[in-house]
Amino acid sequence: MSKNRMHGHARHDVVELKFLEKISARLPEDIEVIQALADLYTKVGSYEKGLANDIKLSQLLPNDDLVWYNLGCSYALTKRPDEAFDALTKAIDLGYGDYDWMKGDLDLVNLHADPRFESVLNWLYTVFHENDR
Repeated sequence: MSKNRMHGHARHDVVELKFLEKISARLPEDIEVIQALADLYTKVGSYEKGLANDIKLSQLLPNDDLVWYNLGCSYALTKRPDEAFDALTKAIDLGYGDYDWMKGDLDLVNLHADPRFESVLNWLYTVFHENDR
């Protein structure tokens, strides 16, 4: 992608963020707005703000495996491994099953050196393949 196109995307992200922040001020419990903000904050590198929105989502949707997976990613990006592993474990308990995605997810790179990461992957692989039988 050319530098000008990348700059255009970054500018678009800033405009979209400002727009979503205004909507969020009017609709603070709107799940779709919170999800969009969490994703966009993470995309632009505002990990703490993304984390705050993911925490809010985990309170609003306590049984959603993808919400907990994303929360684990946000904790990993903000270098909070204990909380990340807790959230990822909860995601798997709730039914998260995408082993390949988790293994390659760059949001979780801060966890790769921790032996718990391999344990979580092994557990997920086992759960995923037992369900295939």
